[in-house]
Amino acid sequence: MKSDLEIAQEATLEPILDIAAKIDLTPDDLELYGKYVAKVHLDVREKFADRRQGMYIDITAITPTPLGEGKTTTTIGLVQALGSELKKKVVACIRQPSMGPTFNIKGGAAGGGYSQIVPMENFNLHLTGDIHAISIAHNLIAAAIDSRMYHESVLTDEQLQKRGLERIDIDPETIMWNRVVDVCDRSLREIQIGLNDAKKEDGTPSPVFPRKTGYDISVASELMAILALTTGLKDMRERIGRVVVAMDKKGRPVTLEKLKVAGAATVLLKDALMPNLMQTLEGQPAFVHAGPFANIAHGNSSIVADQIALKCADYVVTESGFGADIGMEKFFNIKCRYSGLIPNCVVIVATIRALKMHGGGPKVKPGLPLDKAYTAENLDLLEKGLGNLGVHIKNAKLFGIPVVVAINAFETDTNAEIELVRKYAIQAGAEDAAKCTHWAEGGKGARKLAELVVEACKKPSKFRFLYPLEWSIKEKIECIAKNIYGADGVTYTPLAEKQIKAFEDAGYGKLPICMAKTHLSLSHDPDLKGVPKGFVLPIREVRASVGAGFIYPLVGKMSTMPGLASRPAFMDIDIDENGKVKGLF
Repeated sequence: MKSDLEIAQEATLEPILDIAAKIDLTPDDLELYGKYVAKVHLDVREKFADRRQGMYIDITAITPTPLGEGKTTTTIGLVQALGSELKKKVVACIRQPSMGPTFNIKGGAAGGGYSQIVPMENFNLHLTGDIHAISIAHNLIAAAIDSRMYHESVLTDEQLQKRGLERIDIDPETIMWNRVVDVCDRSLREIQIGLNDAKKEDGTPSPVFPRKTGYDISVASELMAILALTTGLKDMRERIGRVVVAMDKKGRPVTLEKLKVAGAATVLLKDALMPNLMQTLEGQPAFVHAGPFANIAHGNSSIVADQIALKCADYVVTESGFGADIGMEKFFNIKCRYSGLIPNCVVIVATIRALKMHGGGPKVKPGLPLDKAYTAENLDLLEKGLGNLGVHIKNAKLFGIPVVVAINAFETDTNAEIELVRKYAIQAGAEDAAKCTHWAEGGKGARKLAELVVEACKKPSKFRFLYPLEWSIKEKIECIAKNIYGADGVTYTPLAEKQIKAFEDAGYGKLPICMAKTHLSLSHDPDLKGVPKGFVLPIREVRASVGAGFIYPLVGKMSTMPGLASRPAFMDIDIDENGKVKGLF
């Protein structure tokens, strides 16, 4: 079969104005970025305010292998099936990918095979510049922090007051705002700044503030989480103002409002607030907007894109990052809480490969060939791993939503293996399960899945949150740990205990919880596959994204700046004399 890039480049694309017209958007509703990409004005929501909302479907997955199990490909395949096969008015809503992983070992995130977002090069590289806007706004804030400390060291209180400023007295030991760049670069994880030897106008040495800091990848910025969770420009401005970047020397929060940089940061993000409109290979509209991390943030595309899509289409298919224990739980407890939107169906993507791994199969490593256990029929190994699927079905049903299982099939999967998974899924509480071949066949390969989703959406949604916000931080953490992960309990380091008390004392205790843990296990240990039992979840540290609107406990060590692999994807990416990109995947 052809490569993803070859398929994408050979496709006949429709002008974006024609794609927009399919969901009743006019040229006045759009800001064009070339022939095949546009931004959509937020006032479309008012224009279509009287319309009935479409059906809202979330795509999630079982606990994945390091290779991923095809959520994005399934999202696009389902959208193509609903549109091309069942003739439904449908829109996809997915995250914009970071260029860091695109040039690293993961590659792009436009889907795969005959279920992709196109133009694939635009999708994976820059798009309309939203991530660059995040980076500039974030780094402006970082510069403002260090600049404020410098000027407070050389100016008296009277001089500050003449400039309309008050002394903040930032405690440099408490600064929690790194700089960002949209590249995987492990050498920037920890750096030292403030080593200049500049002199003042009178020739005396300028004060310096050497301190350790670091870089995060741009999509780990709290500003990206805000972009994804905001409901409009006024709300975004307020959220950015609430961001806490440090504490002062009396232990009080230092916000961006106090630093007087919130307004400027919002100005830099005003265009990024508009969702990007693209298309699938089969011509269905796709909103591509926001790309927050799925561990230290909530890992879902934007609320504003979903709000627009639900007024423009009969079916809206979105995707939440990682497995259902992480992305889906945050979709419900964080995204739906802030949006007020109620989902109608959850689709859990499963692969025979991943279920065999959970049954005790050999380790799966990116870049290495799959062991024979994954490419030959092995019903015993598969059956041992089915419990992982069962947990995710049970978890989805905790929220009162009908569940459908998508079995993302590979050529080596046998009919007996597919049928074993299908029967188990129904016994575990799913409405049904369907074999999907959308990677190879596009929408046609997901027709059965689309039919099951349409039927599931006809059932009443009894949506409910897992916990009330009034609970304490610890109560909410323990609710997720026990009900979603299956932990026996939770332990906290002295640092975590201190941070929880400080956040509750500061009035942040009523925020939802965004657990930062590995996606490779239901537990905190990535090596514990299947359905781990008898473990206690260790909370190492607790942080707050006050502007985005959540508390995030760290379970184990989380890296917010990936490193490049020994053989990263950029080594194969090139361009010919006609401007045609090669090697992107």
